Amino acid sequence: MNTMMLSIFSGLGEKLYDSLIDGNQYKLILTGLQNTLIMAVCATLMGTLIGMVIAVIKYFAQDNRKLWILDKLCDLYTTVIRGTPVMVQLLILATVILTFMKEALPIAIIGFGINSGAYVAEIIRGGIASVDRGQAEAGRSLGLTQMQTMRHIVLPQAIKNILPALGNEFIALLKETSIAGYVAVHDLTKAGEMIKNNTFDGTALFIVAGIYLILVIGLTKLLKIFERRLAKGDKR
Repeated sequence: MNTMMLSIFSGLGEKLYDSLIDGNQYKLILTGLQNTLIMAVCATLMGTLIGMVIAVIKYFAQDNRKLWILDKLCDLYTTVIRGTPVMVQLLILATVILTFMKEALPIAIIGFGINSGAYVAEIIRGGIASVDRGQAEAGRSLGLTQMQTMRHIVLPQAIKNILPALGNEFIALLKETSIAGYVAVHDLTKAGEMIKNNTFDGTALFIVAGIYLILVIGLTKLLKIFERRLAKGDKR
């Protein structure tokens, strides 16, 4: 039994050496991890900005008919983006719209950001709707404009309510970036595929899966801790 276990661990060690150490292939993993995190963070920030603008426009459009065109454009945007695969959107950006851009990473960030914005818009819209309209009316009665009321009263409360949902969106986006290799981005998944092609062994893909798993579990735990702190803050 001991001999068998030693043989298994020895074989596993050799595979890990061939996949990571030999030829400094671990650098491919590190570069891919870096690009994956950059894409996830930047696309989430971009998506949050887009989502906030859309949510605010739709909120004001309820009482202002002059905004109906913008309201319909926002509906069109969310319908098209949420109704088509993100991979197709990336391919359209990379091969049709943004062909003048030589770097693939910014294209992927823009693509994931635009896609995320459609989903974040609904999250923020729900957060704004969760704030009692009486508070907005109270702000108006104090002499604040609609925009000032939104910025100082409604949005702070809405953002506090939706922070956990935004955290989940970041985790989902982190996993979605695994398709960025289709537009020539050296992401974590692409790094694993490159090592597999170099070594003719799939061990690197298991390593990549393990890294994704560790990231997701770690972020999920951090999110739960954050949610508990928010809950304690609400009770005070």
